[in-house]
Amino acid sequence: MSAPLLTETELAESLTDLPDWTRDGDVLRRTVQAPNFLAGIELVRQVADAAEAANHHPDIDIRWRNVSFGLSTHDSGGLTALDTELAHTIDQLAARLD
Repeated sequence: MSAPLLTETELAESLTDLPDWTRDGDVLRRTVQAPNFLAGIELVRQVADAAEAANHHPDIDIRWRNVSFGLSTHDSGGLTALDTELAHTIDQLAARLD
């Protein structure tokens, strides 16, 4: 069963708590700049653990120490609470890099 899509109002409200994320159509995007390449890889590993536990997997692109995340609930055809919840988790993990 797919998760219900967020309404435009729900999505706008959710994004106020996610200032580092931008909406690109049906995808939430954020790029994190890690202190170095290995820290970026460790962030990806930690996000992978969280994503596996939530059974919700982001698109991830690694370019040296820049790690980009894309979140969308493909089963539902757009953005759901699963995406905003994982965005918060990624923010928490990224905050530990500093």
